[in-house]
Amino acid sequence: MPFWDLQRQLGIDMDRWLLRQSATQPYGMAGACHAFEREWVECGHGLGQTRARRECQPEYEDFMECMHRTKLAQRLKKILEQRDKMIKEGKYTLPEYHKGEKDTRP
Repeated sequence: MPFWDLQRQLGIDMDRWLLRQSATQPYGMAGACHAFEREWVECGHGLGQTRARRECQPEYEDFMECMHRTKLAQRLKKILEQRDKMIKEGKYTLPEYHKGEKDTRP
């Protein structure tokens, strides 16, 4: 995207469609992962594909985590497994509002 600033100054939108989060968003607000995508693109700009893959891996991983939330899902799964294990051992009991019973309040 060598002419990114020139395009913005001229009001041309030639290559912004390449970026997922740079597309026009509702209410004109930036997408949730726009900052991560921008960091990744800026890191790889002018490096070449092979070198960019190697040097911009942390930025790419951050962007993918923001988009797909895989690490968050893995962490939540482990937390729930640990909770179930503690319930089975009798070390933890669910609060009243998590037992699925009807509310006794009037």
